[in-house]
Amino acid sequence: MKESFKDIEAYRVRWLLPVIDALFLLPVLKYFQRKTTTSLRLAYAGDDLPEGAAKAMRRQIEQDIKHGACFLTNHRDICMDAVWLSMLLRLRYFKRPYIGIGNNLFGRWWIEPVVRTCGAFVVKRDGGIKEQIIRSTHLSHYIQHLRTKGKSIWLAQREGRAKDSNDRTQTGVLKMLTIDQKDFFAAIKHLNICPVSITYQYDPCDFLKAREMQLKRDNPRWRKSRRDDLVSMKTGIHGQKGEVTYRLTPSINHAIDKMLAERPEVKTLPRNEQVQLVCDIIDHQIHTAYQLYPVTDTLVQYIESRLELIHLSNKDDVFLRTKLREMYINPLRNHQVAILGEEE
Repeated sequence: MKESFKDIEAYRVRWLLPVIDALFLLPVLKYFQRKTTTSLRLAYAGDDLPEGAAKAMRRQIEQDIKHGACFLTNHRDICMDAVWLSMLLRLRYFKRPYIGIGNNLFGRWWIEPVVRTCGAFVVKRDGGIKEQIIRSTHLSHYIQHLRTKGKSIWLAQREGRAKDSNDRTQTGVLKMLTIDQKDFFAAIKHLNICPVSITYQYDPCDFLKAREMQLKRDNPRWRKSRRDDLVSMKTGIHGQKGEVTYRLTPSINHAIDKMLAERPEVKTLPRNEQVQLVCDIIDHQIHTAYQLYPVTDTLVQYIESRLELIHLSNKDDVFLRTKLREMYINPLRNHQVAILGEEE
């Protein structure tokens, strides 16, 4: 019996999407681009290489996404990460990825039907362990179904944003995507994962993230409310970001093929070890593709200004300042480690 995805699938009416684009989505996104960024661009891995090598890399990336891909990105902002990538791909390649959105963000009754109409599918994150396994399997089947049809999708590399910008792919994401597949590498290659590195010069939610980290430190049982998510969404949409860069990288299938050719014993490793190896490949491509911004006096002054926006009764300035600095230093560190490893 054919599996039904009515409870999570995106609503896609062919004639309606161009209308929504022309009358609503593109004008609104262009407005926020002008108001909240100094630049927004779609770039390619290897664009710092000599001209011939850079063109070859770009051709490879374009070939990889030609028949659809799973765009797996680091996660900075709840809303804008996905919608801006969708806009950039729509304008450059006439491709609109299906977007995975957690149902924890549906703080109002109207949000779910709106986002599903605009091309989002639902990632259900509530329920007990048994229910989560069933839902993960269902979601995995839907994503595999989309890829079988040649559709592109967007997913974040982890559940929730990396508060300290130390971007690491959660093994649980890849386990979900291949939850009942016997051949892990074949299932991963079928998805055609193309990592995308997202860089905001300034994270409008940085002070909120630092605040959350102190609340979590002071009370390990503290949990965000739906109102907190709505505040983060509003701040992320309206806040100033400076330069924003989305850098596409090649499909990880190339790296997997190379790894399997050089180390055939990898095929016999336990599943958890295989998953971690693929996570490392994704992280490496994201880290090497960061758009870097140096730590300058201007950034130091900016961090001090963000510190003033944090209101807590037991505010720990030293802790909060450290966490804010980490958000801007960790990408630099990760990039350096990835490049040094590449050179070794």
